[in-house]
Amino acid sequence: MEDKVMITCVSCPMGCDLNIEVIDEEIKKVEGNRCPRGVEYAKAEYFNPTRVLPTTAKVKGGILPLVPVKTAKPIPKGLLEKAMREIAKVELEAPVKLGDIVIKNVLDTGVDVVATRDLAKK
Repeated sequence: MEDKVMITCVSCPMGCDLNIEVIDEEIKKVEGNRCPRGVEYAKAEYFNPTRVLPTTAKVKGGILPLVPVKTAKPIPKGLLEKAMREIAKVELEAPVKLGDIVIKNVLDTGVDVVATRDLAKK
């Protein structure tokens, strides 16, 4: 089976448009990259796309009702919606400190969800 895919590489600031040719689940050709990282990015993005998930979590007793959070590392793209639902269930107690773990090992990915700023009590 042959597949041709075009993606934009984000591994460096150049943002190259990559053309990927896949035959029988094997990448045969990557074109359009201006640096070697493009080929590695194309392989990872084609076979196992991942993303860092930035969002917010509810805070009880804080000076603001929400605190920004993110996954500490990228998680599989297919789990983003489920992770959002898990984060939506959380209600933190103020104060919150930058780096506090909001959810440990979200969805058994081995990745924590962490606060990305301090949030003081009312």
